[in-house]
Amino acid sequence: MTDSLSDMIACPKCDVLHRVPDLATGAQARCVRCGTVLMAPRRQAMTRIVMLSVTALILMVAAVFFPFLELSVQGLGRKSSVFDAILAFSEGLMLPLSFAVAALIVVLPVTRFLALIYVFAPMALGWEPARRAKVAFRLAEAIRPWAMAEIFIIGVAVALVKVAGLAQVTLGPAFWAFVGLVIITALKDNFMCRVTVWQTLNARSPS
Repeated sequence: MTDSLSDMIACPKCDVLHRVPDLATGAQARCVRCGTVLMAPRRQAMTRIVMLSVTALILMVAAVFFPFLELSVQGLGRKSSVFDAILAFSEGLMLPLSFAVAALIVVLPVTRFLALIYVFAPMALGWEPARRAKVAFRLAEAIRPWAMAEIFIIGVAVALVKVAGLAQVTLGPAFWAFVGLVIITALKDNFMCRVTVWQTLNARSPS
């Protein structure tokens, strides 16, 4: 142990302290106690994260405004989008629910995607980090558990199983955009090594 903890990393699962290793691209560092992956730097990870975040933003626009599903009963049909669902709760005592749906499904995921683009795009081009990039990355990490687009699609899938017995359900393009969004988000998080990101931000930030 040294006097400074700047070269130490704590396991996010069991809190065991490890020295930050000097890893080659593509290698992994795991916790000696529980085996959790601590570091896994990947080749061109920043460029891929930026591209995936831009793709996710495009899919988010389609997922919110395009028809999500159509219900048909006895010849009568109605199409609905996520935006329509948000507006449906915008009156009376249901207004807080409207804000919650908009925040958790749309606002927070979009904010996180924009923050990641702001952090990684300049460094992917070989430039020094953008102004307040560390603050933006902390924000992206803080809201990550609250960006619940994937939870929404799971809830919709469960609801569709129950509704399918009462009406004919046709999935719209927004549903598949949400599915693509969940996949893109998982890929993006898989490419991100947070320890490496902080090391890069500290190394490239002007002193």
